[in-house]
Amino acid sequence: MKKIDYSVLPKVELHLHLDCCLSFDVVQKIDPTISYETYQESFIAPPKCTDLADYITRAVSGCNLMQTGEQLRLVTLDLFEQLKNDFVIYAEIRFAPLLHTFKGLLPNEVVSIVNEAVSEGIAQTGVEAGLILCTLRHFSEEQSMQTVKLVEKFRESNIVGFDIAADEAGFPIDNHVKAFTYAKEKNLYITAHAGEAKGSESMWETLQYFHPTRIGHGVRCVEDTELMQFLKQKDIHLEVCPTSNVQTNVVDKIANHPLDRIYQNGISMSINTDARTISDVNLRKEYETLEEYFNWGKEHFLKCNLEGIKHAFISSEKKAILVKKIKTVWNKTS
Repeated sequence: MKKIDYSVLPKVELHLHLDCCLSFDVVQKIDPTISYETYQESFIAPPKCTDLADYITRAVSGCNLMQTGEQLRLVTLDLFEQLKNDFVIYAEIRFAPLLHTFKGLLPNEVVSIVNEAVSEGIAQTGVEAGLILCTLRHFSEEQSMQTVKLVEKFRESNIVGFDIAADEAGFPIDNHVKAFTYAKEKNLYITAHAGEAKGSESMWETLQYFHPTRIGHGVRCVEDTELMQFLKQKDIHLEVCPTSNVQTNVVDKIANHPLDRIYQNGISMSINTDARTISDVNLRKEYETLEEYFNWGKEHFLKCNLEGIKHAFISSEKKAILVKKIKTVWNKTS
């Protein structure tokens, strides 16, 4: 059977961390003293990390180079070039604004700068995109509230939603319930990392207290058949990131990843990279891996892309345009 060239097919990505996607080119622009060897050691994770907390340490290198307005702009535009080269036509890019204030920028300024850079990236590349602002598990209640209010303030711009990320296993949800309640009251779009570093119990409490329409990762739902039924019944979308899950030891190897089981159970899901630099991956590579290990083909990836559009944090008008773009090209592919 002839293999499909996924590199030239239009794709959608919903789970992508800005500070985890710095190419060597943009790192060199910001700090020419960083060698390629240092870049590989500090920005790219090995095929196996100890756990999620170990994996996340690589994001620190990216954050350190994203502390001025120009640095934030360069990193954002660099990611748009990566997305364009991967034939991504719509992406939702997430980041935590409070991590970019260490050299004097105010959170409000950080969001404004990245928001403007996204508009610039859209104009330059034709890649449509939205921004999701993240609070982090180790943040205080005040920091979470500060972040969600930035989502509210910028909701008429490229900022489309609210998320919680970072070390799920190390920190409880307590500090963040107020912020997510606020987001729900204000009708903001909500996604939340869960079912990655912790099991199904983490997903249940996330669903109960945060009320997301999407869950970042969520692959450990397979530990609980009742949870799987709930996700399907409520049409909760899972943002699945296969390569990342292997690196963070959510699964021991790609052949044992539960994504095919999740798909076969009719749960809405999409395929995402999570962190293009830390995981040294793009969507083409993710697709080719799933083709190899699970015998996935066009119908699987088309379905995942359409589910991604259906659950994207955009208007129904924009969704219709994206669906047409995806179907027009994919349906011509044999």
